[in-house]
Amino acid sequence: MSDLKDLAALIRADTPLIVIETPDEPRVVELFRQSLLHVWRALYRWTITEGLRRLDLDGEDAAQDAPDATSTLRAIHAADQRGVYLLLDFHPYLGYAGTQRQVRDILQRRGCLPHVLVLVGHKVELPADLEPLAVRFTPRLPDANALLKLVREEALAYQAGHGGRRVEADAAVVTQIVRNLRGLSLTDARRIARQLIFNDGVICGDDLPQLARLKFELLNRSGHLHYEHDTAGFADVAGARALKRWVGQRRQVFVSGDAPPGLDPPKGVLLLGVQGCGKSLLAKSIAGGLGVPLVRLDFGTLYDKYHGETEKNLRAALSSTEQLAPCVLWIDEIEKGLASSAAGDDGGVSRRVLGYLLTWMAERRSHVFLVATANQVHELPAELLRKGRFDEIFFIDLPDAGTRRELFALHLGKRALAVDGFDLAALAEAADGFSGAEIEQAIVSGLYAAHAAGTALNDFMLRAELKRTRPLSVVMREQVDALRAWALGRTVPAD
Repeated sequence: MSDLKDLAALIRADTPLIVIETPDEPRVVELFRQSLLHVWRALYRWTITEGLRRLDLDGEDAAQDAPDATSTLRAIHAADQRGVYLLLDFHPYLGYAGTQRQVRDILQRRGCLPHVLVLVGHKVELPADLEPLAVRFTPRLPDANALLKLVREEALAYQAGHGGRRVEADAAVVTQIVRNLRGLSLTDARRIARQLIFNDGVICGDDLPQLARLKFELLNRSGHLHYEHDTAGFADVAGARALKRWVGQRRQVFVSGDAPPGLDPPKGVLLLGVQGCGKSLLAKSIAGGLGVPLVRLDFGTLYDKYHGETEKNLRAALSSTEQLAPCVLWIDEIEKGLASSAAGDDGGVSRRVLGYLLTWMAERRSHVFLVATANQVHELPAELLRKGRFDEIFFIDLPDAGTRRELFALHLGKRALAVDGFDLAALAEAADGFSGAEIEQAIVSGLYAAHAAGTALNDFMLRAELKRTRPLSVVMREQVDALRAWALGRTVPAD
C-alpha cells in the first residue's frame, strides 16, 4: 500500500492518535491534503506561532483560536464536526498534567466527536500513559521516480533563475545521482540536488564525490562515522593480487545492485595480517576499486557509560551507513571494539554490541560492503569468524621479494625519486622480513640522512638504514610466527 492509502485507512478508522516522526513537515501536510480525496474530514494544522488553521477549504483560514496548547485542545474538544488535527511540535506541551488530561479526554471521546490527532515532529516522545493509545506512522522515503522528478524541478528552477540557460546533464550521471539520493527525505534530497545543480549549472561525473560528501555530512549526526576523502586505488597497493582479483570480479554486481538470479550480492571481507603490511591501505583501495565512498566506524566513540546507549549508538551508526549506500564500511582493528565480549567484564555491553553487529551483518539488504581489519586474531570472538559472516577472510602476510620490489618502487616514486637509480632487487633482498610500513620508514630515514649529509639518497644509504632497523618480524618473532602459522590453511592469502 502507498502512504496515501495507509493514511486514509487510519483516518477512516477514526484512529485517535497518530504520531509521525519526520523533518519533512510540508510533505506530511500535503499527504493529509491528498487523503481528503479518499475520506473527507475537516483538516486543521496547528503551530505555536499561528494557532489552528483550516486547510481543507480554498486557501487557509486565519487563526481560529489563541495558539496556546490549552485553548487549542479546548477548541478541538468543542468542535461540532469530525476533524483531523495536525499538531506540529506539540509534544513538548504534553509534559503538563492538565494538557495530558485534555488530550486523553479527546482520545477517549469523552463529550466530543471522534477526532484524529496527529503529532508531527522530528522526534516525538510521548508520556507513558499516552503511548498505548498512539499509532506510529512512518512515511515511506521517496522512490526513484520522485527523486528524478525532484532533480528535473531543480534543473528548471536553475534555468528560470539564469536567463533561460539550460542545465547541461549527463543522463548516466543523473541516474547515479538519483540512486545515491535514495534513503533521504524529499527536503534533504532537494537541498543536495539544488547545491549540485546551482554550483555550476552542470550535472557530470565531478558531482558524484561532492554528492557523497554532502550526503555523509547530512546523515552523520551521531559523529561515530568518519568520511575517508582519499580512497586509494589498487595501483597504489603493492601485491595483494588475489584480493584485487576477488574484488574486481564483484565490482559490477555490487555497484549496479542487480545480482543475477541465484547470486548473492557481496557483503564484505575480513582482513587479518601482520601489523604494517597494508590492511588499512587495502581497505581504502577496496572502496577505490569498487568506485564507492568509504566511511570508517570508530568503535571507541560508540561506548557510553549509560545503560543501552552503546547499542543505540551502534544502531544509529549502521542506520546512517545504510542510507549512504552504496558504500564501503571500514571497521579498523575490530578486535579492540569487541575485546571484552568473551570475558563479559563490562556488564555484557560488548556481548550485546557483538550480537547486534552479527544480526546486522546477516540480515542487511542495503549495498554496504563491510571491510573489517584485525591484528590480534586470538581476540576475535568465534561467532565473528564463522563461515558466512564474511564472504572471505584474507590474510595479509609479510611481502615476498617481488612485492618488496613493488613497495620500493612505489614509495620512491611518491617522493619524486628516479626509481631507475636504485637497485630494487638488492634492496628487496636486504629488506627480507620487513613490512610495507617498515620499508617506507627506511626510505624516510634515508632521506633525512641524505639531507643532513647534503647529498642525494642512494642505495648505500638505504641499505644502511635497513641494516640498522629491526623489523617487527624479528622483535616480535614468536607472535608473528604464531599468527602466520594460524593463518595457514584457515584463511585465503591476499597475494
